[in-house]
Amino acid sequence: MKGRIVFYDRTYYPFSKFDGKCVGCPTRLRSMAVTTRLTWLQKKILQNHFGDKKFSLLYKASVHGFSTQDLHNRCCNQGPIITVIYSENVVSGVYVEENYQGGTTDSIIIFVLRETEISECKANSYNLFVNYNDNAQYCINLQSGNVLIPPQIAKRLELPPGHQYSFQECEVFRCEDTVDERKIQGLIQLRDQLLLAMRVYKPSGNLVNQVKILLLGPIGAGKSSFFNSVKSVFQGYVSHQALVGDDTTGTSKNYRVYSMKDRINGASLPFVLCDSLGLGEDEEGLCVEDILSLIKGHVSDRYQFNSMKPITSSDVKYIKYPQLKDRIHCAVFVFDINSIEHLSYGMVAKIKRIRREMIKCGMLHVVLLTHVDSMKLITRGDLIDIYSCVPVKLKINAVHRNLGFSVSDILVVSNYSSEWELDAIKDILILSALRKMLWTADDFLEDFPLE
Repeated sequence: MKGRIVFYDRTYYPFSKFDGKCVGCPTRLRSMAVTTRLTWLQKKILQNHFGDKKFSLLYKASVHGFSTQDLHNRCCNQGPIITVIYSENVVSGVYVEENYQGGTTDSIIIFVLRETEISECKANSYNLFVNYNDNAQYCINLQSGNVLIPPQIAKRLELPPGHQYSFQECEVFRCEDTVDERKIQGLIQLRDQLLLAMRVYKPSGNLVNQVKILLLGPIGAGKSSFFNSVKSVFQGYVSHQALVGDDTTGTSKNYRVYSMKDRINGASLPFVLCDSLGLGEDEEGLCVEDILSLIKGHVSDRYQFNSMKPITSSDVKYIKYPQLKDRIHCAVFVFDINSIEHLSYGMVAKIKRIRREMIKCGMLHVVLLTHVDSMKLITRGDLIDIYSCVPVKLKINAVHRNLGFSVSDILVVSNYSSEWELDAIKDILILSALRKMLWTADDFLEDFPLE
């Protein structure tokens, strides 16, 4: 006979330590928000460990009451669930992989969470949350506030000797995939809408046919990868036109102006991306003088950079009398999100100097943070609402604090690097960043003194 999940009733409701009122009372439930006791980090670790899940809090014992009936009413037929038990020194629980129906279930995973590490023990379909006996593998006794675990399971989970542990709180969450087929279809529609908006975009005032966007940043930050990613989205397949490398010297030696065509009608898109030599320490890499020449439109496509010798009017690639179409209309500082807090003093000083010179000549600029998908704890599902993720918020605030950029001008993307197929979620981040760059270019053109 398969085991059944049984929760025992506690005969009283707990009282709030703040006002002494019964928080288990239904009249109180209507006026309070039910929140989990899990920290953001604990919740994130559990979500990732069990397959990039989204947690929805269904039951909280201190709020809904230590009642078996209430728990079953709230948690049955809600799909897979995870029960989290809060003891004095440990967070533990059980993950039910199938739709929980209040009775038997085919598989569970018993786990213990210690800081950032999870120990787990898979159990068969018998003796789940049942009256404790010699064969029981896990039992939550709501009436006594105890978790009962046989010694052999406790040993595998590296718990202290014994089989009974008291707890202060019990929570149950519904577990859903963060990215399901229905959500993917909605993301594809959003991606297509952004693509259409980019295709029909016209630079402000029709002053130029194509907006020029300059990519700047340390070597290896992902400038060339961003161009490849943008082209991939518009071509419908992963493209690697611009060479990308991981060595410290970078791969972009020449100034390149990349124009792209729309695969739908073959027409040139209303923007170009300009790739440049990476910024290096002090006098290494792209020098400030060359950046100013680029911004003002004096540098021709395929100019060979020399960090020790800035371009001059005598160079064959120098444009002496640049027109508005030759100028840069939006500058983008590109950084690897994982290394933003490790920029050297010399690099920070150089970036601040470049910004000061840009401000003097009215050049508007934004920030692009790449490699967000390689951050610890960040999953594909997080990319859907990446700006609300705590680690990403911390990185954005670090850029704002250390380099002075406005938070609203800091964009986040996940470039295509080793993928074979396009991903709607990545496409949306890339297109959203590009849209912000075009808006910034419009602001520049609207304010540019035509005289």
